[in-house]
This record gives sequence, C-alpha cells and structure tokens, in this order.
Amino acid sequence: MLTDTAFTTDSKDNESTLLSGARSFFGRLFGKNNGDNRRLSPGELKTLRQRFAACAAERGGVVSARQRAVEIGQIYSGLDEQGRRDYLRLLALEFGPKPEAVEAAMTAWKNAAEAQHRPGAEMALRDALRSQRQRILTQFSAIPHGVKFLVEMRDDLLRFVKGSPELGVVESELFALLGTWFDVDFLQLQRISWNSPAALLEKLIKYEAVHQIRSWSDLRKRLDSDRRCYGLFHPRMPDEPLIFVEVALTDRLSDNIQVLLDESLPPLESARANTAIFYSISNTQPGLRGLNFGNFLIKRVVDDLSRDFPELRTFSTLSPIPGFMPWLKRQEAYLDRIRQTCVQHDPQTFDGHPGVADFVAAGKWQAHSAIAPAMQPLLLEACAHYLMKEKSQDLPQDPVARFHLVNGARIERVNWLADCSDKGFRQSAGMMVNYLYRKGELESNHEKLMLRGAVSSSRAVRNLLQSA
Repeated sequence: MLTDTAFTTDSKDNESTLLSGARSFFGRLFGKNNGDNRRLSPGELKTLRQRFAACAAERGGVVSARQRAVEIGQIYSGLDEQGRRDYLRLLALEFGPKPEAVEAAMTAWKNAAEAQHRPGAEMALRDALRSQRQRILTQFSAIPHGVKFLVEMRDDLLRFVKGSPELGVVESELFALLGTWFDVDFLQLQRISWNSPAALLEKLIKYEAVHQIRSWSDLRKRLDSDRRCYGLFHPRMPDEPLIFVEVALTDRLSDNIQVLLDESLPPLESARANTAIFYSISNTQPGLRGLNFGNFLIKRVVDDLSRDFPELRTFSTLSPIPGFMPWLKRQEAYLDRIRQTCVQHDPQTFDGHPGVADFVAAGKWQAHSAIAPAMQPLLLEACAHYLMKEKSQDLPQDPVARFHLVNGARIERVNWLADCSDKGFRQSAGMMVNYLYRKGELESNHEKLMLRGAVSSSRAVRNLLQSA
C-alpha cells in the first residue's frame, strides 16, 4: 500500500539520506514491469492524486520536492502495464492547466490596454497555461537518475498512446521538456575505447542496433587502433550514451561489411588511412525518439577525426538499406522481371518455392551460378530506383537514406553483395550503400532535397537508372 510519508525539513542529513535512497531506488528502476507488478487500487489512486497535487503546488523546500519525486516514481515502477496507463491517465485528465486561472489571466491580458501593463499580463497568462503536469514532471530533473526515469516514462507513453490517445498531451509535454534538457549544446562528445569502463562497453554490446557485436573479441576489434567509437552523453545521464557511432579508418571506400568487421585482419597503419567509414550509428534511448542527435554527432566526429588525422580526405558511410526488401515485395513489375530472368537461366528455379520476393530475401540465389550474374543488374537498378525515386512526404522513403540525405550527404555507390548475412539479405538482398559527406556540398545537397525533392547522387548511381 502507499503511505503518506513526508519530508518536512531541509537539513543536510535529510538531503544526504534522500539522495542516497534515490540512487539506490532508481538504480533498480529501469526494467519494464518490475517491482510489485500490479495495478492501482481505488484507495491508491486517491493517495496518488493527493501526491500529484502536492507536487503541482510545489509545497515545501527542495528536499521535500525531491522526496515527493522519488515517492511517485517508486509508485510508477511497481506497476504493470495497465497500472502505468492508469497512473498516466490520472496525470493527463486531472492535472492540466487550471481553467479558472487561465480564464482570469486571459481576461487580464485582454484588458491590459496600457502598454506598461501588457508584459506582466502576458507573463501571468503564460504561467497560467503551464500545466500542473509540467510542474510535477520537472521535479524529477533535480534527483539522481530522475531524467533517465522520465526518458523511460516517455518510452512507455509512446507505446501506450496508440491505444489511449488521451495520453498524447502527457507525451507531448514530456517531449517538450526532454527537448529542452537534451539540447545539443548540453551534450558531450566522448571517445569510447577498450580502456573505457567495462559497464560502458557492456552497453555498447547491448545497444548496438546495426551489426550485432558477437563477442568481446569482436568488440575489441571495433575499438582497435584503426577504429574509433564516439558517443554523445548528457551530464544527467553520464553512464548512458544517447547515441554512438563506430568508425573504421581505411585506405579506400569500403564495399563489404563482413570484410570490414573481419577479426582476423590486422589493423591498418594510421599513416595509410585516408578514408573514414561510418559503418554503424545506434540510438540507445527509445524515449528520446524524435530528437535528432545523429547530425550533430557526425559533424562533431568529422571535426574530431580531421584534427587527429589531417590526411583523411574521404568521409563516408557503409549503410544498410532496411526498407528495400519490404518495398520490393510490393513491386509486381520488378518481381515479374526477376522471375522471367531466373526462369530463363534455370526453368526449375521456383519449383516448390513460395514466391519471387521470398526467393530474393532468402539469398539462396547467390549459389546459382547461372542466376546470380543475371540478378545483379536487376537488383542494382531496383535499389537505385528505391533510394532516389521512392518518397514519403517528399523525403526519401528509406529511413537510413532519409537521415543521411537530409544531413547533406549524397549517394555515392550501391554495393553488390556487401552484407551476406541473413539479415543483410532479408532487408536489402545483400546490398549496402555508401553515403558520402563532403563539407563543401552538405548545405547545397540539403537545400536541393528540401526545396526541390532532388536526391544528390554520383554519376555511377544515376547510370544504374539510366541503363534500365
């Protein structure tokens, strides 16, 4: 059951006890559906309502506010999915702006005829429109791991709001708060190396979202002398990278991810490196979805690498194409051409096989010596069309392409059989793409895309379309 404990003094002993308890509590908080795994009873809802009201009124001193934040956070952590929905619905429906205060402030603002009274009336109206929810949520910012707690809460909200649209107002207000707190000017770029704390290295393994880190030796290879890894960190979440990028220093434009990650290959001598390949960018905090850290990260890393390695001339990615196969499965014309080509070279190609799209996504065609060469021009053409022509709201449909092209990169090369893993075939028929970042072209490429919808690309990529 919930209790009504309260902190009423601001002594240093009380504050030390509170902060110690908060660290211990929030250190255990961040698993989903942990704690008591229960819902709120009617009596507990009543007590929670009272605590929310006390937070909104901002009663007492600093320690009292922090204690209340810990207590209402502890309640949230002990609830199951439905319990958390009920908790957030209470915030959404009962702790918005006070209508009577807004009405009075609006009237005062309308009646402020004299110029000297208008600024004060405007400030009063702005204060009245600030919801009680904001006052409650803001109190978490002052306690250890409280900001991380709110990031996790927004992750829940993003899932819940689909079935409970009334929670949209809480999600929107929380996103606005997080957007202010996580402004890029507050973020710190840090290089992550093999000598970084083990807990941080474990998080790299956990959060890697593009190319799974298979072992500690795999991780060590990615942090070798010819590799770099950088993360962006927030002062209130110093042990959690918000986003990180893995970079390989090479002597050419890389065209195969398996070769790039081959643990048996010796590191390249730094004197020979003239190219930086960004081969994995992973966002780590789902609750910060909508905040674009990637553009800032890439530009900061390019500056850092340019300073440390003046001989670097080329900055490129080796990127997946996650939307290609889902798109191709809907393209009857391309699928029909692929079917005809395969049957022409081997009439038994599709005997007992469910269909053309699944045949391509399975990657088994590469073992057919008669079929594989014929597939190459067809799939390269289809991929170039997808990257350059397929749009969603006037921007490239593929999410990775959209990210890099909006940042001002250009499509430099589509690489055949660049990712021969099962995942590589499932999402892009084994192809990957190089997005090239040239400092002098970034702004103009960005403007062409945003103003005219024109995708910047090399002549080689354009030729894949022209040869169709």
